[in-house]
Amino acid sequence: MAKPLQKVGLMRSSNPRPRIFVTQPVSERALKRLRAVARVAVFADSHRIIPKRTLIAQVRRSDILFCLLHDTIDREVIEANPHLRLIAAQSITPSNIDVATATARRIPVTVTAPITTEATADLTFGLTLAVARRILEGDRLARAGKFPGGQSAYLLGSLVYGKTIGLVGGGGLIGKAVARRARGFSMRVLYWTPRRKPEKEEREAGLVYVPFDRLLRESDFVSLHSPLNEQTRHQIGARELGLMKNTAFLINTARGAIVDETALVRALANKQIAGAGLDVFEREPKIDAALKKLANVVLTPHLGSATPETREAMAGIVVDNILAFLGGHKLPNCVNPQVFAL
Repeated sequence: MAKPLQKVGLMRSSNPRPRIFVTQPVSERALKRLRAVARVAVFADSHRIIPKRTLIAQVRRSDILFCLLHDTIDREVIEANPHLRLIAAQSITPSNIDVATATARRIPVTVTAPITTEATADLTFGLTLAVARRILEGDRLARAGKFPGGQSAYLLGSLVYGKTIGLVGGGGLIGKAVARRARGFSMRVLYWTPRRKPEKEEREAGLVYVPFDRLLRESDFVSLHSPLNEQTRHQIGARELGLMKNTAFLINTARGAIVDETALVRALANKQIAGAGLDVFEREPKIDAALKKLANVVLTPHLGSATPETREAMAGIVVDNILAFLGGHKLPNCVNPQVFAL
């Protein structure tokens, strides 16, 4: 079993190199680039999020923090080291980073470019097929040695081909990528967003704009793509679930808190909707125990970007950010550039 911490890289005796801590294993190619310019320590357990106590201990002895999406970089973590120079996140948004505290301490925070589009769209459609066709239930049945027959009514699911999919907040990159996949299944693609797209853009993407409530009423699959903010928190609650067909499915690969999970559990348990495919959860990394007991839900642990190609590209951007910082160049993906003017 690997040790919790794995140090890589060497220190030059005459000119100590900067110390970088990486909160989980990432691309070896990215780490190799970092080792060439810095001393690097990696929390080597990819099965879990780094414990806060360990994170703080490593931040205290590091110049640069290379963190991942689920790491909580709060005030306590940031203030653990008055000499912390950079927080470089392998995430598109700094949603779990206290950017205000970092800015007050003149610490730049960098993120990655939005390059998870195709991987997340793949997973969105994977969840759609899995929950509609009851694939996981069938897998468990087969592994248990049960075979009800090729024409048994025991695991009847829902057809995906030719149905209607509604994209909430679906005018962005991921929504359009899901629409491209849906067209391959001859689906009717509805979308709603607070700011409607130009007609030419809708036509090219194969999107039909409808009001929010109409989308919920008409869709066989409701797929969520809104950013998480104060306006979209619990965007899907009891009222919205009540508007959906009892044969419809909810798919969420955006952010967990967009859905009121208590209301969702109730709707699923009461067969108010047919099922859900969820990659994100309201209180990640915790998943509601009631959700885990429901057979009409497919759950994945935030795997939207989990392909080698996507993660390689994301790690490469983080390293680009770090090398730009160390080289005194302009940071290409800095969310608080005002720190350089303070």
